[in-house]
Amino acid sequence: MRAIDIIMKKRGTTIRDKNGEKTLAGSTKLTGEEIRFLIDSYVSGALPDYQMSAFLMAVYFNGMDFEETGALTDAMLHSGDVINLHGDGAIEGLDGEVFVDKHSTGGVGDKISLPLAPIVASCGVKDPMMSGRALGHTGGTLDKLESIEGKDGGRFNVFLSEEEFKAGIRKDGFAMMGQTPKIVPADKKMYALRDVTATVESVPLITASILSKKVAEGADALVFDVKYGTGAFMKTKKDAEELAVSLVNTAKAMGKKASALITNMNTPLGRTVGNFLEIEETVECLRGNGPADVMELTYQLGAEMILLAGKAKTRDEAIEMEKNAVSSGRALERFLANVRTQGGDADKLMAQIGTRRSPFRAEVRAKEDGFLSLDAFKTGLAGVYLGVGRNKATDDVCFDAGIVMHKKTGAEVRKGELILEVYGKDAECLAPAVALLESEAISYSPEKPEEDELVFKIIQ
Repeated sequence: MRAIDIIMKKRGTTIRDKNGEKTLAGSTKLTGEEIRFLIDSYVSGALPDYQMSAFLMAVYFNGMDFEETGALTDAMLHSGDVINLHGDGAIEGLDGEVFVDKHSTGGVGDKISLPLAPIVASCGVKDPMMSGRALGHTGGTLDKLESIEGKDGGRFNVFLSEEEFKAGIRKDGFAMMGQTPKIVPADKKMYALRDVTATVESVPLITASILSKKVAEGADALVFDVKYGTGAFMKTKKDAEELAVSLVNTAKAMGKKASALITNMNTPLGRTVGNFLEIEETVECLRGNGPADVMELTYQLGAEMILLAGKAKTRDEAIEMEKNAVSSGRALERFLANVRTQGGDADKLMAQIGTRRSPFRAEVRAKEDGFLSLDAFKTGLAGVYLGVGRNKATDDVCFDAGIVMHKKTGAEVRKGELILEVYGKDAECLAPAVALLESEAISYSPEKPEEDELVFKIIQ
């Protein structure tokens, strides 16, 4: 088996019509064996970057069907360690459980995983959650968690061993960790290559990247939050639906239960964008005082998780269970228990709520009267200037930087009214961030802008 033959098979061949014009004939479907050969060769170092780049570009242009996408996902999944939560790897007392996790395709102010996990855990769902870091304009769950301080200079620990991960799930109902170097190493290498070869925007490649990591964490069922809009990776509802269908169908082909919500990311979620700021908002959500959009999306995604876990029979029943978990205080207690389990200081966290801010502060006030629109993508880029996110994976983040939104899209404002509080990593970053927010993220209109509903469609 030769890599070049497999690449040519997926690329297709050039033919000439009767006028001599060149066209590219359709590519041929790859076998699972061929796909595994490419992935194994790449991870071992036998396949060079330039050949994998050619393969990725062929997939970008010609796509893959669900069977090929499933084979690619499986090959990437088994390029490293896989956590088994059943059989020989079962957690004591939980072998019969359906382990359910949620994955978001990324957004601005998207802290949903943080209140979601303790809420569904309080409803009996066991959630093995493997999360990522901020990159570009989108935030990262791991960075938010690491903003929680521990004792003696420590922080919330996201570098869990498999044993610690399982112990956390057994004790708290969920555990939150990052991807280890031994879990899906193929994805780490391939994503870095996709990022520099303009092949990121491929539904089969996105599907395989997401699913290989989610299946590796041991989940039996998956709920996907596939976002569309200016602050999302998929800009249109049509593109988001294509990805959602691919994720759900491929997951099912791999023997997993799955569903997806297609949700709006044209404007930031909640009232804050940041790391510790979003931890604060998480606590407010668990107290029952969270922003309406965050609470709605949390409950909707949580209902899917509860249904897939078999803990409720109807969506209404599941949502009522979640609301009871919040109003009773059980969900907040579960969150704080997990903070302690993973090395954070829960008492210190609660004492810092509302007081912990970067000393480098600026305000953004309305330039005119009108109805406000706040663009998610531009707000996220301003967050990168401030130190919330990263331009590249090696950049540091500032835990205390961020944006507090006093007004959101659809609000009527008067000239001079406070819209945003801005906190930066240093004094120098404030001016460019404020300039971007004022000139590009914020706009005004004489009429209230029409807004799409938060949840566009559910794919099952």
